[in-house]
Amino acid sequence: MSSRNTPQSFGSVTRSFHWLTALLILTAIPLGVIANRLPYDTAEGLATKAQLFSVHKTLGVAAFVVALARISWALVETRPAHLHPDRRAETVLAEVVHWLLYISLVMVPLTGWVHHAAVTGFAPILWPFGQTLPFVPQTESVAAAAGMAHWVFTKVLAVSILLHVAGALKHHIIDKDGTLRRMTRGAVAPANPQPHARSAMPLGVAFVIYVMGAAGAALLVPQTEAIAAIQPNTAAPTEATAGNWVVSEGSLNFGVLQMGQSVQGSFANWTAAISFDETPIDGKHGSVEVTIDTTSLTLGSVTNQAKGNDFFNIAAFPQAVFTADILAADTGYTAQGSLTLRGVDVPVTLPFALTITEGVAVMTGETTLDRRDFKMGAAYGDESSIGFPVTVSVSLVAKRG
Repeated sequence: MSSRNTPQSFGSVTRSFHWLTALLILTAIPLGVIANRLPYDTAEGLATKAQLFSVHKTLGVAAFVVALARISWALVETRPAHLHPDRRAETVLAEVVHWLLYISLVMVPLTGWVHHAAVTGFAPILWPFGQTLPFVPQTESVAAAAGMAHWVFTKVLAVSILLHVAGALKHHIIDKDGTLRRMTRGAVAPANPQPHARSAMPLGVAFVIYVMGAAGAALLVPQTEAIAAIQPNTAAPTEATAGNWVVSEGSLNFGVLQMGQSVQGSFANWTAAISFDETPIDGKHGSVEVTIDTTSLTLGSVTNQAKGNDFFNIAAFPQAVFTADILAADTGYTAQGSLTLRGVDVPVTLPFALTITEGVAVMTGETTLDRRDFKMGAAYGDESSIGFPVTVSVSLVAKRG
């Protein structure tokens, strides 16, 4: 059995690529459809949904890698001749469908992968890589654009698969030729003595179809999201009037483990009233009061779940407040006080580093909370789905008022 193609047959490498790709895609597609339709209003439902999506994404990444290898192999290999070269229209259609399949096998998992990277890793990929991608910002706008493109391209893939299967069955049942047997058993079938001519026209047609699909996806994404997708996230806190320092920019982020992988969230709207002096008075360097708009929370594709009653419950508690005294520490400072969240008041200490240069202060700090202290996620009694620790990080730039 030859590993290479001939003008009359497909080699074992080509056939292995073909059936491995088919197995991956025909497993990943149903898993994605089922996972997408599953409810997630309970802890068990969310865990099941996340697990199915994890397997779906893992198979998708595998399909992407296999597709690249398969296309590379196809470009350098002999292409077995068509069994009916006189049927020009049928031959061209078959070539177009093949190129649609090839492009789909790259673009469908790639757009899904970009969507995953943009929503900070909900339902983690089970490979030891790929939770993030270079040049893919973790923003909802990029996720929306990639998600819509993924949705459109899956429809192109589905149609291509149906046409491909229909063509194979037509050859096997109606024409009764060796087309299908060449791919299943490596059978040698009669071929046109002329070598298979490669034409750019079917690839061009397939490319145009994909460009139209991409344009359609872009039109379906709201224009505001499309604009935001190409702009950096520069949301800054609203200036607070109290205190002797005015915050000009900053970020308030948090991270939690979801199925063993870090998921990152943030608050877009918050204010910080800061009083600070480098010379302490009664052992204190000042005080801080941070008011957080919990309705501005984003947490990837589970933002709505995080805003619900089990977690932040933004309908009943639209704000969280952190008040603290600023004290000196062995290295840097600490903000020692309490955080009121979901109506629960919990003592919190936030260590932070601070540099002040010509009246401009740059601060970065991080602390770890336990979601159970705030009665968050009571239905998630263990860490198999969602971890107990929540890492909170803050950074800001302030000017002396």
